[in-house]
Amino acid sequence: MTLSTTQTTNTSLADFIWKNADDLWGNFKHVEFGKIILPFTLLRRLECVLEPTRDEVVKTFANLKDSGIDTDIILRQQTGFPFHNTSEYSLQSLGATRTRQNLEDYIAQFSDNARVIFEQFDFANTIARMDRAGVLYKICLNFSAIDLHPDAVPERVMSNVYEHLIRKFGAEVNEAAEDFMTPRDVVHLAIELLLDPDDQLFIDNPGLIRTLYDPTCGTGGFLSDGMEHVNNLRDRYSIAPVIIPYGQELEPETHAVCLAGMLLKTLETDPGRDLSKNIKLGSTLSADKHRTDKFHYCVSNPPFGKKWEMDQTAVTREHKDQQFEGRFGPKLPRVSDGSMLFLLHLLSKMESPENGGGRAAIILSGSPLFNGNAGQGESEIRRHLLEEDVVEAIIALPTEIFFRTGIGTYIWILSNKKPTHRKGKVQLINATDMFEPMRKSEGNKRRRVGEGQTRDIVAMYSDFEPSKQSLILNAAD
Repeated sequence: MTLSTTQTTNTSLADFIWKNADDLWGNFKHVEFGKIILPFTLLRRLECVLEPTRDEVVKTFANLKDSGIDTDIILRQQTGFPFHNTSEYSLQSLGATRTRQNLEDYIAQFSDNARVIFEQFDFANTIARMDRAGVLYKICLNFSAIDLHPDAVPERVMSNVYEHLIRKFGAEVNEAAEDFMTPRDVVHLAIELLLDPDDQLFIDNPGLIRTLYDPTCGTGGFLSDGMEHVNNLRDRYSIAPVIIPYGQELEPETHAVCLAGMLLKTLETDPGRDLSKNIKLGSTLSADKHRTDKFHYCVSNPPFGKKWEMDQTAVTREHKDQQFEGRFGPKLPRVSDGSMLFLLHLLSKMESPENGGGRAAIILSGSPLFNGNAGQGESEIRRHLLEEDVVEAIIALPTEIFFRTGIGTYIWILSNKKPTHRKGKVQLINATDMFEPMRKSEGNKRRRVGEGQTRDIVAMYSDFEPSKQSLILNAAD
């Protein structure tokens, strides 16, 4: 059961992993497959990365475990990653007789930052159920045969696989996961719009360090793409710039996938740094885990039209007690849609102008543009954004580019460091016809924004010239 390189396309690899479902039928309901297949995929990915240094790590740990020395730093240096596993087991070598006990021991021997991934999936209970059903050993062997090392399956392909699997069992991992999954083409466009204006800044300042924050980070697509954007321009720098990712995610399972991705990322300038520590769990609106932090770049695709009643008490209290000192100074929007709260949240998270300023890209439905009459929350929030002169551009995207909805969507670009020629102006770009049809639709997603269209949209934005597709208005108008 091995994979050829030609099979490592997004869906064929996901389908291959999904074939494990054939071995689960009868013992598990279809809605439970996701909680088995996703953590096993993550486990195998981590295992493949640690494979080359496994024997060396096990030997070092055996020699030092009773010495009183903190082995964590030494083992990280040996693996070349901010995590390790000191077990002698692998998925291949668990054995058929004590599979459950050996797998539990194997997972327990991960460093804390990797072990938490499996705790968030409640994996111990899953393992026990699989053992009782008599399928645990078979599934372990199935996964041990797939090469998921980043050299064989690059990160962008792997991210697509995670998201394909989450879409395939959508509600089974968590009910909302698929609803708010941001397609890769949209992720890429938003990141290009956000970072492209600063490419010259990166070139003029070798080794520049910048932070990128996503308060609704999901599996980490925006953060990975932002790091990749800078990486792709390496040949233009004497010393490559560094993007340091930060995020927060509400759903434990999706958060776990993001943690796994961040454990596999290393910074050339600080190879031992554990970037997974920057990814927090919890509701951003009511429990901001980066409360005192500001960021150079912010990006978000908050859920469209989702109620915020769960966060209402905390948000209302912050609005009343802190007013404009807090995140939600203007009036609050209606409880039926919290997306404008994320607009305000991002505004509060941008680095202050005296420290270089910040820019943000946020993907929203049409509601934040039109909802609310004069004097109501939504209208007051729009007025606040325009009076503060932080809206640089709003780009209307094609319909049918999201998985679960065909509605019109928009990217808002915010900045508190507008260049002189943009001050007091808002650019409206109509990109609704800039797409290519997909050969095979995925749910409601029948179109994608191709590389060519992305370049054209970014060019229109950076040129800042009036045209049929690009309106430039005075903020007051």
